[in-house]
Amino acid sequence: MKIKTLLIANRGEIACRIARTARASGITPVGVHSEADANALHVRDIGKSVCIGAGPASESYLKIDAVIAAAQSVGADAIHPGYGFLAENPDFARAVEAAGMIFMGPTPETLERFGDKASAKEAAIAAGVPVISGAEGARSDPRQIADEVRQMGLPVLLKAVGGGGGRGQRLVTDETTLVEDIEGALREAKSTFGSEGLLLERFLPEARHVEVQIAGDGKGHVVHLFERDCTLQRRHQKVIEEAPAWGLPRTLLDEIAHDAVRLGETLDYRGLGTVEFLVAGDDYFFLEVNPRIQVEHPVTEAITGLDLVALHLRIAEGAGLGLVQDDLKINGHAVEARLYAEDPAMQFAPSTGTLTTLSLPEGLRIDSGVEEGDAVTPYYDPMIAKLIVHAPDRETALARLATALDHVAVEGVETNRAFLTALARNAEFERMQVHTRWIDDRLDELTQASPLVRPDLWKAAAAILFVAKSRGDADANPWTNRDSFTGWRLGLGGDAMEAGQCVTLTESDSESEELRIGPVKLGTKYTVLSENGDALTLSASEITPGRWRLSDGDTVHLIEARLHDGVIELDTPEGRLVFRPAAPLAFAGGDAAADRAVTSPLTGMIVEIKVVDGQAVAEGDVVAVMESMKLEISIRATAAGIASNISISNGDMVDRGQVIAEILPSEE
Repeated sequence: MKIKTLLIANRGEIACRIARTARASGITPVGVHSEADANALHVRDIGKSVCIGAGPASESYLKIDAVIAAAQSVGADAIHPGYGFLAENPDFARAVEAAGMIFMGPTPETLERFGDKASAKEAAIAAGVPVISGAEGARSDPRQIADEVRQMGLPVLLKAVGGGGGRGQRLVTDETTLVEDIEGALREAKSTFGSEGLLLERFLPEARHVEVQIAGDGKGHVVHLFERDCTLQRRHQKVIEEAPAWGLPRTLLDEIAHDAVRLGETLDYRGLGTVEFLVAGDDYFFLEVNPRIQVEHPVTEAITGLDLVALHLRIAEGAGLGLVQDDLKINGHAVEARLYAEDPAMQFAPSTGTLTTLSLPEGLRIDSGVEEGDAVTPYYDPMIAKLIVHAPDRETALARLATALDHVAVEGVETNRAFLTALARNAEFERMQVHTRWIDDRLDELTQASPLVRPDLWKAAAAILFVAKSRGDADANPWTNRDSFTGWRLGLGGDAMEAGQCVTLTESDSESEELRIGPVKLGTKYTVLSENGDALTLSASEITPGRWRLSDGDTVHLIEARLHDGVIELDTPEGRLVFRPAAPLAFAGGDAAADRAVTSPLTGMIVEIKVVDGQAVAEGDVVAVMESMKLEISIRATAAGIASNISISNGDMVDRGQVIAEILPSEE
């Protein structure tokens, strides 16, 4: 059956990516969106989209009836679920087929088999694929789980049977937190995946994560598209992925791929899927099957030259794979980094807000679901973009990725950009001396910002370029707009520097610095005086719109510059830098009560309140547990005392910075 109209039951970058191939294949794509996504990029990009409900995914993207009704209203022939949301839901697949449309994924029976980790493990055993030892079947009784964990011996991994995408896994390493870990794992399994069932497995402390991309025609013909290495993970969430898996013997990788294909053949696998393994030395063990397209599929596309969505469409139309295993070859090396709106300083908690600046580099593949001016909301995954580099070899690919990350600029939300850059340049990672817990053991090292070689130069350049651009813009001229928020004011005093202009600049989260700019040669040459009295004389001239020549003595720099919304953005040899006027300083008062306020670290939903009014708490005790953008976060007491004025209830949505309780001093 030829597909003419395809409904994309997803959002963000994957919806845009599927639509791109659909249009290239002569298929009309139609999107869906929630009320919160009414002006989202995927809605604008696809062009035609149907609103299916309110902002929370449970009231929109997870509503089977609403998605089916949207598809029927536009006369869709097929539905592509992307990844996440309903992609692995067998009830959704049945509903699509019952409505007379094609579900672009495996059969409902296959989804049921692989959607439950216990069932998937049984299928692997039946196919002769090695599995990790542990308790047989799923468990939901906390006491039974605790007893069996103690019998197995720590460390043990608790895995929700319905988990996926890195969620639903909790590592137990300490007997003293065993009960708390089990309760948290059961709660997350039920609230997120609808089942309290947990698998108990032996934990492999220094294993690599290798997954095999498979494709099947649903009639027993299955091929693999080689492997991807996804070892770099944080809290079981993939951070950087690459293909092929560098540093492992090809004979071992071929054996793993052979097992993945055999597992797919046992169920006449249809569509795209990924079989995941842990590799420890010369041994490998089955983890799970993700019966859908993966976030990291672009690296496989890069090394094989295939369009996986086009292949998916071909299979769905009943045209088969159109290729055999011998047709597939590896070309070069590809690496992908996931740029997220998250705050490394707050244990990578999701960061919400409007993307006031979003500059992404050229010369590589970028899959993104947002543009400058869009908002990152608390309802969905906080991914900003995927940066994909393809090169002849791994060393070149990593170097190009690091350079590309240097030239990413995001304002309005916190991001993991510097963290990704540190990973791309890490010597141990370059030698592939890593394992799935490697990042967690080095977080402090990897989240320390690398200092600039010439911070004084770029601050001075930012201030000078602001002066130069402002003189060409009557509305922004600091001489006529002295009271604007930009912080510009006429200097006071008699000497040449104080007669110049003054501006306070802030770079990212660093402290503000006041700079004084005095013209040496009006319009081209300036002297910039820092707070500590250091002077720097520079020449600056705009050679083409947005491109500047900056002379520092005998050294010449060519940089890109942009001034927008009161922000100065420079693309320099040291990377893309953003400076902004500092907000007025708020002087701290003597109110000690502010230190005792327990505030929400981000926007999200309260899932459990752990204390009651009048209860004594110690500093660091958990006051409440919240969920935001796929993460469960504990909100802790900021001081010892008595819990008071608890202003929230289970199920409440709270904003970042909202006071949810106070800790009053105890009589003691």
